[in-house]
Amino acid sequence: MNILVSLIPFFVILFVVVLPLVGAAVKVVQEYERGVIFRLGRLVGAKGPGLFFILPFVDRMVKIDLRTITLEIPPQEVITRDNVSLKVNAVLYFRVINPEFAVVQVANYAQATLQIAQTTLRSVLGEAELDELLANREQINQRLQTIIDEQTEPWGIKVSVVEVKDVELPQTMQRSMSLQAEAEREKRAKIINAQGEFQAAQTLANAAQVIASQEYTLQLRYLQTLSDIGVEKNTTIILTDVAGLLARLPDSTRSLANLAGGPLNGLDTKTPSQTG
Repeated sequence: MNILVSLIPFFVILFVVVLPLVGAAVKVVQEYERGVIFRLGRLVGAKGPGLFFILPFVDRMVKIDLRTITLEIPPQEVITRDNVSLKVNAVLYFRVINPEFAVVQVANYAQATLQIAQTTLRSVLGEAELDELLANREQINQRLQTIIDEQTEPWGIKVSVVEVKDVELPQTMQRSMSLQAEAEREKRAKIINAQGEFQAAQTLANAAQVIASQEYTLQLRYLQTLSDIGVEKNTTIILTDVAGLLARLPDSTRSLANLAGGPLNGLDTKTPSQTG
């Protein structure tokens, strides 16, 4: 009994001194983390994942997350090459591929990457025109990703995606673009209308040539018109002898034939004195 009582101070010292040392020596990092070890200020290397031991009060560990980080680039004031002022924001996805460089080469890799992204965004968009920014956004995103990735590579950072999220145009520019789009639609409508008129004129010219070349075609068309009038159940129908009228007007008939592209073969253009 006296022996156990005498061992109590020993256990107290063991609990107070040894257990904290063991806790400081045992380190656990997750699968998505790495522990960068410094021994007396000198870089030893990165360890993990899992359980490992370090020297208490001698080694120092810095945890680095290897997962992809989403970085929001705040809106930037940009003046394009064609002198259009606008606000642009973007999003950037990156991850640490070399935890040793991310600790040794830069003080705060996330903040440094954000600053590089803002500067590059203003620089690249300032070299592009507004129409290029709106139409070729995929190419601009690829260029941004390439430039930012090259600049952050010495820090052990891999930039995977850069996307321009929103382009905020001034109200005056929005109205100008709306007027431009409306004028473009009106131009297309007028072109389509003119093309329709041209095709209709061609069709009428072809029909006139057919009527002029075929015998009795005009008379049949006249009868068809009378038939169409009769279907409408009109109360008054005026019938005219087109063939006789044209026979009495030979000069006009010849003029119509010339305009149609040929003589009216199906019509008798002789005068009554000649037919006798």
